[in-house]
Amino acid sequence: MRPLHSPSFVIILTGLALGSLLHAPAGFGQQAPANAAPLTGSDSGERNSVVDPGAANSTVVYESGFFDQYNPITASDMLDRIPGVNVFGGNRGGGGRGLGTGGNILINGQRIAGKDNSARDQLDRITAAEVERIEIIRDTSGELNVRGAGEVINIILLAVPSRSSTQVELVQRLNHDDTYEIGGNIGWSTQIGNFQALVNAESRPNYENRDNREVRVTPGGELLGTLFEENIRDQDRRSLSTNMSYGLGAHRMQLNAQLQQGDFPRAIQRDFVDFVDGVGIESTQQEQIDNDESNWEVGGDYEYSFANSSRLAVLFVTNNEVRNSIRERFIANPSTEPLAKNLFIDSQRERNEFIVQSNYNFSLSAEQSVRIGFERAITELDSALFIASPFGTEPPSDQYGGLSLLPSASNAGTSVKETRYEGFAFHNWTINDKSSLESSVVYETSEIAQTGEVSKTRDFQFWRPTFDYRYNFADNFRFRGTVRRNVSQLSFSAFAATANDEDRDIDGFAGNPELEPETSWSYEGELEYRLPNDAGVLATSVFYSDIDNKIGRINATVDPDSPVSATGNVGPAKQYGWFTRASLRLNQFNLPNAIVSGRMGLFDSEILDPFINQKVRTGGRGFANLNFRQDITSINLSYGIDYSHSVWGGYYNIDIVTRTRNDRQRSLDLFVQKIWFDDWVFRLETDNTLDASECRYRERYEGTTIEGNIALIQDSCSSRYRRWILSVQTTF
Repeated sequence: MRPLHSPSFVIILTGLALGSLLHAPAGFGQQAPANAAPLTGSDSGERNSVVDPGAANSTVVYESGFFDQYNPITASDMLDRIPGVNVFGGNRGGGGRGLGTGGNILINGQRIAGKDNSARDQLDRITAAEVERIEIIRDTSGELNVRGAGEVINIILLAVPSRSSTQVELVQRLNHDDTYEIGGNIGWSTQIGNFQALVNAESRPNYENRDNREVRVTPGGELLGTLFEENIRDQDRRSLSTNMSYGLGAHRMQLNAQLQQGDFPRAIQRDFVDFVDGVGIESTQQEQIDNDESNWEVGGDYEYSFANSSRLAVLFVTNNEVRNSIRERFIANPSTEPLAKNLFIDSQRERNEFIVQSNYNFSLSAEQSVRIGFERAITELDSALFIASPFGTEPPSDQYGGLSLLPSASNAGTSVKETRYEGFAFHNWTINDKSSLESSVVYETSEIAQTGEVSKTRDFQFWRPTFDYRYNFADNFRFRGTVRRNVSQLSFSAFAATANDEDRDIDGFAGNPELEPETSWSYEGELEYRLPNDAGVLATSVFYSDIDNKIGRINATVDPDSPVSATGNVGPAKQYGWFTRASLRLNQFNLPNAIVSGRMGLFDSEILDPFINQKVRTGGRGFANLNFRQDITSINLSYGIDYSHSVWGGYYNIDIVTRTRNDRQRSLDLFVQKIWFDDWVFRLETDNTLDASECRYRERYEGTTIEGNIALIQDSCSSRYRRWILSVQTTF
């Protein structure tokens, strides 16, 4: 077991929190009620004033003028200067099913109708000059177009007759093997009357050269062999996206589209040394993998606001994703000719999705509102898998790289289609001036039809209620409690045989046409305290999840001489834990415009493993993260660090013939940023500054893990090492 690092920075954060409580600086943002009139931010005194929002309707408002001292380029830059803010996209209605009502980002009060077209990307494309103010909405409300978020971030854009801007970024990366990459993006934003549009084109370098070192030993510690592996991914991710909106009176329309492409080759070189009677025997493996990756998405919505303030909305999303790869392996050892091909794997997958949702929001009284709606979703997956080797039963074929097909391990073609209908109702109730309750109930019915290896149709019905209660002890101190029924979105690729990309000794996994969604009840309670005058945020929470049918690995062996596993429903499981977070301004420590943020989580879990018939954990033990940044506004300079470390303790991924523990070591990212010529941003950063490795300890069994006889142990660590990134960004 590798040593763990103590997360001592929590003690430091506690001290900083106490100091902030006693010496909170004034004038770092505004608080205003959710229904307050827009603030202009044109006067510095007004910008630094504080308006009491009232206990049950607290919204923190940052006028654009507050950020002028930082010379931000994008809306994301502005959010980086707000303590305690966490951005996440639409969570697709609990566990990734459909559009849902999740996420915590609004643009002019409207959510983004999309799934792959992420909210954070949207913020990177909105220039700071277009932002009038940012609202951090802390309480639930029937007027919000998202539900279930602890806080909602609403970006309000300037209302002007017309505007236009262009944003350009150049990105350069230098990897540890001296490979130099270049990429960038260009974005154009315009407004003409009631029409707004964003267009962005990007090419992002994604090269990686990862080295892997492995030692193979017997259970008694005798050295069996060593391995050095070089794994090179040569990829550039290219994307084109657009977001358009139009509003006229009571009508508002929005259209989003995105196209991404990222085909790339991957080359792998493995150099083995096997020790037999004390003599080292060298051998080599080479793999060439050609990957075909692309996806596109189109989403949009239409909303009509009635005179009585009720709203009717229709949203849709359609997308397509392709993930294909051809993998060929060659070996060379003393008994064979150099580079003899011994493996061919052709893996094909295409996924399509179409979702349409309609909802109607109306008020029952001044304290209560209701949203009712309906959603229909069609998800389709077509997949195929062909595995060939010199030992197959079919005649060699050029279609399979000149090797013989292994029909028992292949999947000639499987199609899976889910048709799902969902009805939902949300009720928002402001109980009094201190407490509120958001409750919802969702009923879904779906049909999953599969053809190919197995032909069958199954029907499912689920109820998904949720209760979200909030109590404000004071304007800046609140409790939030949630109870939620979750239903996971299935990975349809697990229904049929799939390639195994994580273990060089196991080519594929069996399919499981009986796989069912994972269902659970989750319970969470959180206390959050916002320090006076925007000095920071402190929060702590506990959670517990009771899972009915946890998805994991199950035994799918048909032939005892060829044990195989598949993704399946293992059984009931429990997960529970504690999280704490703090984000503080450090002006009282003579560090003006500095923010330190820390997060820590400790958790545990339990399930009865089907292979070893023992209770084991289903995940890690926790994590710790420390983030610091300071803006030296007098010279337009910023710098910062991001340090993280996982807390590991006894979690193993147990399969039919292996038992594996994956440990991620500490990581540290650094950056320094300088603004020149008013609006040119030069940023230098190091990624993986400590050359941290990801380590794996794998026990490989003779027979199966059920029998419990360890054949050998593979202890390995891999790293892509440090890389330097220089970016130049401007807006004109």
